[in-house]
Amino acid sequence: MLDEIQNFLSLEYWQNFLKSPTKKRLAENFFSLSILQGLNYILPLITLPYLVRVLGVEKFGLIAFAQAFLGYFVIIVTYGFDLLAPREISIFKENKKKVSEIFSVVIISKIILAIASFFLLLAIVFLVPKFKLFLFFYLLMFEIVIWSVIFPVWFFQGIEKMKFITIIAFLSKFITVIFIFILIKKPSDYILYPVVDFIGNIIAGIWAGKIIFKDFKIIFSVPSWKTIKQYLKDGFFIFTANISISLYNNSNTFILGLLTNNTLVGYYAAAEKIINAIKGLISPVSTAIYPYISKAMHESKEKGFAIAKKVLLINSIFFGIIGIIIFLLAPLIVKIVLGPKYLSSIIILRIFSLIPFIVAINNVLGLQTIPTQGYFSEFSKIFLKGSIVGIVLSIFLTILFKHIGMAFAWVIAEIFVVILMIHFHKKKNTLLLFF
Repeated sequence: MLDEIQNFLSLEYWQNFLKSPTKKRLAENFFSLSILQGLNYILPLITLPYLVRVLGVEKFGLIAFAQAFLGYFVIIVTYGFDLLAPREISIFKENKKKVSEIFSVVIISKIILAIASFFLLLAIVFLVPKFKLFLFFYLLMFEIVIWSVIFPVWFFQGIEKMKFITIIAFLSKFITVIFIFILIKKPSDYILYPVVDFIGNIIAGIWAGKIIFKDFKIIFSVPSWKTIKQYLKDGFFIFTANISISLYNNSNTFILGLLTNNTLVGYYAAAEKIINAIKGLISPVSTAIYPYISKAMHESKEKGFAIAKKVLLINSIFFGIIGIIIFLLAPLIVKIVLGPKYLSSIIILRIFSLIPFIVAINNVLGLQTIPTQGYFSEFSKIFLKGSIVGIVLSIFLTILFKHIGMAFAWVIAEIFVVILMIHFHKKKNTLLLFF
């Protein structure tokens, strides 16, 4: 292992790496995704200290609860397309007709699912008193769902041209940050948060569409219902896996809000925002490497696992060190980023310090090496089991220990998922390919 680390850090390794056109493109996509993910997490972190102070714990907690709630609808609209579409496009990217078909089917399917989601949202906010109290705000927050329809990261990921979407995302996030500082000045301005977010998102969506149709010559056509049903069928297991993942990731804030109050949600969500920014560093590697490993697995299982092995090694070392730093510096991080009113978030952040390391491992043991072999159903079942354990623990520990119990529930659920993935690879005789 030490020899592999030294080899990876050597100048000769990277010179040879960049000589290959495929690997050079992979490196370019990785750095583009690093910037993109940085925008998704670092720019919101710029506004986080401002928002938690201006809005106060309660209204910040309300926004976090609404984001968690609307996150379920995002899962419905995303379906399985964010994994299925890049994989299909990466395989058929030289065939413009096929890529156009994939693009058209995904967009139409997302629009259909978004319309159904909106009517479901209307029914919930009108019938449930807790939601009806802030009815207009929840309807405005539906912009999160619209964003998942109009921003086709999956397309640029599949054709391995992430630099385009990176530039677009920068514009979107920059506009949002500027308007947050200009328009949100007091707690009652929480209602403007989804409006501000949507302004940047709609501009980015239009710009992305222009590049897709003009530069990549994609021809949009309304697909047959039979074709749509086939794609929905193909993505079903990924969809159920996404639901399962959401049930123990997204449900934390949602369940906490249902069982406690917006103030405790505020303490919990503030620490979660910080840890999600760190956890987001995993995404560039994951998103850039996924189509690359998919193609490698298609050619040879040994080749795919050889790439995954290197990623696992790097992830383990990097995020292990990051976790230790977060644990030790949690009081300082909370005081600087959140302010003195959020001291209750320190213990949450320390519990969460394990999360980036665990998620980095389960990303490779799971996403990169299970569905890429075609085991979509098994991948779904792992997260379904993890979500069941996570939800039971979340309810039980939240009742006993409130937001602190919820934090422990998330960590335990993540560890349980890693154990299930290790068991899967052991059963398929692929565990040794990592070592």
